[in-house]
Amino acid sequence: MSGIRTNAAAAMLGVSPNTLRSWERRHGFPSPQRSAGGHRHYSLDEIEALRSSLAETQNVSSAISLARERGAGPSTPSRLTAAFAAFDEDAANRLLEESLGLRSVERTIEEVLLDAVATLDQPGARAAEYEFAWRHATGWLAAQRRMAPPATRHHGVLVFDASAPCDLDALHAQALEVTLRRAGLRTLTLTPSIDIPRLGRALRALRPSAIVLTGHRVTLDSIGRLVYAVRSTIAGVDVFDYRGAVPDTGASTVTRLGEQPVGARDALLRHLDPPPSATAEHVAPPSDLARRSDRHVDRRPELAPAAIGA
Repeated sequence: MSGIRTNAAAAMLGVSPNTLRSWERRHGFPSPQRSAGGHRHYSLDEIEALRSSLAETQNVSSAISLARERGAGPSTPSRLTAAFAAFDEDAANRLLEESLGLRSVERTIEEVLLDAVATLDQPGARAAEYEFAWRHATGWLAAQRRMAPPATRHHGVLVFDASAPCDLDALHAQALEVTLRRAGLRTLTLTPSIDIPRLGRALRALRPSAIVLTGHRVTLDSIGRLVYAVRSTIAGVDVFDYRGAVPDTGASTVTRLGEQPVGARDALLRHLDPPPSATAEHVAPPSDLARRSDRHVDRRPELAPAAIGA
């Protein structure tokens, strides 16, 4: 007979065996089978469904109703978090594959993967569960990046990622690169520690239309030098901020792309490829376009003029 015994099922749910048996008597769920010796054997799918719905509702009656209705249900951040917390790589892979059957790659990244890892990112101390989740997510995103189709747009995007390994920002930077590549943009990610005199070859190969700054482990002076170096080689490059990488100095402007990769992609595409109704934007001088691009993407005061080579 397949299934798990009462003690194991109760441990998965974080309750006592008596509590689990009381739920069975009161609600008829979960509904175990009985062995020849009379021992309960619970369906793993029912227990996993109940664990997921309890995490979402925090109410026993609602959780049982939800679990009964949807069975194991679609992959959710809470189910993926539970797999990460159990160091269960196979379960994590299975949940991500299940999500791809229901969602796009972009929605799976934003609605499931990033949320699940962020749940384990507790302030003050980095747990082993979080690092396991971060590294698993990094490998999964790397696979999605390799499978992205060839670029179909002429725009290039240079991402300067000023984060460190195991930073949540680093995971968001990887997610952004996958999302931009899947949108057909030529994308290159570098760190701000790059040797600036040796940056020219990469710039001539990519010829970026935009620079995206992300991560919080770099100074404003370093950002300014990087942007100046890029603009000295490629004229008319616009500067964007992802997830608050650029301090708010109130001295100049930089375009904010927001906190999530899909929204950042959409904002960037609106800027790089304005809709047909904005044809005049395409023929405007670069300086005029920069001033008037507010109609496509929100702008907020950010870098000092010297820092962005204004």
